[in-house]
Amino acid sequence: MHTRTDRRGFLGLAGGAVLGLATPRLAAAAAGRPLNVVFILADDLGWADTSLTGSRFYQTPNVERLARRGVYFSDAYAASPLCSPTRASILTGLSPARIGITSPACHLPEEVLEASLQERAPATAKVLNHRTATRLKLEYVTLAEALKRAGYATGHFGKWHLGPEPYDPLHQGFDVDIPHWSGPGPAGSYVAPWKFPGFSERTPGEHIEDRMGDEAVAFMEQHRDRPFFLNYWQFSVHAPFNAKADLIEAYRAKADPASPQRSPTYAAMVQSMDENLGKILDALDRLGIADNTLVVFFSDNGGNMYNTVDGTTPTSNAPLRGGKATLYEGGTRVPCIVVWPGVTRPGSTSPTVIQSVDFHPTLLEILGLAPQPGQAFDGVSIVPALRGGSLEREAIYCFFPHSPQVPDWLPPGVYVRRGEWKLIRIFHDGYGGQHRYELYNLHDDPGETRNLASAHPERVHELDALIEGFLVATTAVVPKPNPAYRPEARGTIGGWQAGGNGHAELAAKDGCLQITVTGGDPMILTAERLDVPAGTYAFEVRLRSAASGSGLLFCAGPAKQVLRGTGTPFAITHDDTWHDYRIEVSPKEPIGLVRLDPATGAGVQWIEWLRLRRPDGSLVKEWTFGPQAGTTP
Repeated sequence: MHTRTDRRGFLGLAGGAVLGLATPRLAAAAAGRPLNVVFILADDLGWADTSLTGSRFYQTPNVERLARRGVYFSDAYAASPLCSPTRASILTGLSPARIGITSPACHLPEEVLEASLQERAPATAKVLNHRTATRLKLEYVTLAEALKRAGYATGHFGKWHLGPEPYDPLHQGFDVDIPHWSGPGPAGSYVAPWKFPGFSERTPGEHIEDRMGDEAVAFMEQHRDRPFFLNYWQFSVHAPFNAKADLIEAYRAKADPASPQRSPTYAAMVQSMDENLGKILDALDRLGIADNTLVVFFSDNGGNMYNTVDGTTPTSNAPLRGGKATLYEGGTRVPCIVVWPGVTRPGSTSPTVIQSVDFHPTLLEILGLAPQPGQAFDGVSIVPALRGGSLEREAIYCFFPHSPQVPDWLPPGVYVRRGEWKLIRIFHDGYGGQHRYELYNLHDDPGETRNLASAHPERVHELDALIEGFLVATTAVVPKPNPAYRPEARGTIGGWQAGGNGHAELAAKDGCLQITVTGGDPMILTAERLDVPAGTYAFEVRLRSAASGSGLLFCAGPAKQVLRGTGTPFAITHDDTWHDYRIEVSPKEPIGLVRLDPATGAGVQWIEWLRLRRPDGSLVKEWTFGPQAGTTP
């Protein structure tokens, strides 16, 4: 039977709610009561996003305070560079490759329980890609279900993002779910008014993280006399990017324009995350249960390096390469602290490589609980490392069969890390449809700047065999070569290329860029990064069209490679004769990329030139398509 607290939360109820009585097993263990478990998961918090891990801008005294109580793992990894797959791996101890949830699509209305492969792809795509599952299937035994079966009170607070009812926390082993929300971030805003159905703020301007912290503390108070599992998955520091106004202004006054971490808004978000971690620690101390509570602090993926906040990226993962949504270290290496009272050495650091799939088997061993019959894990117990010893494991793996075109993006791939060596296999991206490889020694090159694959072919072969074994063992849905792929369709002509959806095919013809529109969303993009300051500009194009529909122009900031959202529309005359068009734009941030959607209906178009001009008419950039422009396949 699935029940839950009133949507107002514990703090909206007089005296709270009674969620069950201790089982005879737990009542008999009064003298040696089982450990409480508190799992705090930050969202998008990067490896370098705390003062513990080197940030000089963000203030996280409570992260440091927690580390003084336990062990900090310097080489801890999320199982995915995106949130939902990692969340599923924590609860199940299974790899996203096995579960099938490989991207954060669990808020979408489509209920997809099994991953699959594309049936077809455009000629510009080298592979038939993986389609993610969008729900955490109920057949998996979650950590919450295991602890609830053992008599624990179980409560989930904050972000879920593994599916709405009936795949919500209340159907996955939790007695309590607040605010009972399946979206990818807080509903509407961090600062009230919110848009959570049936869950509203107590006071005007209340911060959702402050509320979640209070609700989590109320849950601990309610269950201080029986074992509990508190799953506090913070909304922070995921988009939308907003925070308390006073904190933003305080950080604005100390921001260093030369530092890669300089967004006052993001820094304020980090502080709210840290303050509510501190609220949990304060409550454990006040209730006198800190010495009987195991605490895990972790992040679901690396820091966000592709959105724009305060005119810059939200954060920087330096010295690591890349960030959220990439297979490089900045995408999956995350901060991690574990406090096991009386076992972990306070203030210690462990270089042991661990991963999010390890938490479920680890907690079962610590609590003396057996897996269910037939239950197995892709992770291993890290108890030996928590006790200060070494951990016997062959390798860790990250399966990410997607290619969101963020900075440092890669086509669909998978990596293995064994010891100091990391091999990335990029599916069918090499010559003749073979896999392409990147090999790094993370001890010598933590920033992954030197690809050693060609220098160490034997090691590539050895590690690639591990990858293949992993993919087979997890029955992963692996990208396959696209039979419709044509290399020439991916060509760059005169500094422009077709968008990845395949609705526009490009060719150089008679000194022009020829665009064959084959779908309803054709797009062409600048192939190289621009460096144009923010301001007012005129974008001019000489276009001849035998297609249909209106046009759109997008300008993206320097941190973006995916251009979505609202473009500047302009009307196009489709009479198969030449016309000159002028589109005025006033981007609020520097222009890093331009996208032109020249139609919405099928047909053929030609572009003779494109120009970007300042208000005074002076030329910033011109693109032409004569013989000198060339074509780069």
